[in-house]
Amino acid sequence: MTRPPLMKHQSGATLVVALIFLILLSLFAINAFNSSSTNLRVVGNSQVRQEAVAAAQVAIEQTISSTLFAEEPITVANTPVVVKLDGTDNSQVTVAMAQPACYRYRNIRNGELNPDNEDDRACMTSSSVTNPGIPIGSPQWQADTSLCANTEWDLRATVTDTRTGASVAIQQGVGVRVLEGNAADNCK
Repeated sequence: MTRPPLMKHQSGATLVVALIFLILLSLFAINAFNSSSTNLRVVGNSQVRQEAVAAAQVAIEQTISSTLFAEEPITVANTPVVVKLDGTDNSQVTVAMAQPACYRYRNIRNGELNPDNEDDRACMTSSSVTNPGIPIGSPQWQADTSLCANTEWDLRATVTDTRTGASVAIQQGVGVRVLEGNAADNCK
């Protein structure tokens, strides 16, 4: 039995076309797998970076909540802050704080203070001590400088996570009321 001439020319074409489609489907599957694993790595890196940013922010908040940085800025730079990311010792990072820099201060006048506010009362000077002829509340007393100053500080925290290799630096400014003597000593 002989085949018709058409069948002879098509005998392997179906296998070749099927093989090409299998190769294309395999390439699509490999590409989809690589793409999803790349996306997973990007999400993981983003999470690690956000954890490092959060740790740096916690260290800055701890530093700001202490008056030590305004009184002895060099101590802040010499004392790294340990932050536990999830409350365990396995996920802790060490945050290095640069020495806080005070870049501006302004003495507060007595007239700017509210005598009803306890924090403000601590800053008020009594002109009657230095000059008994000036009563508290007089225009001369209000123009005198108080015991406090408004300062502006620049804080920088650097986190390097040795487990993941993530490295982040956060810089933040803060305004703090301090004693005028500390402002004069630390703000240049």
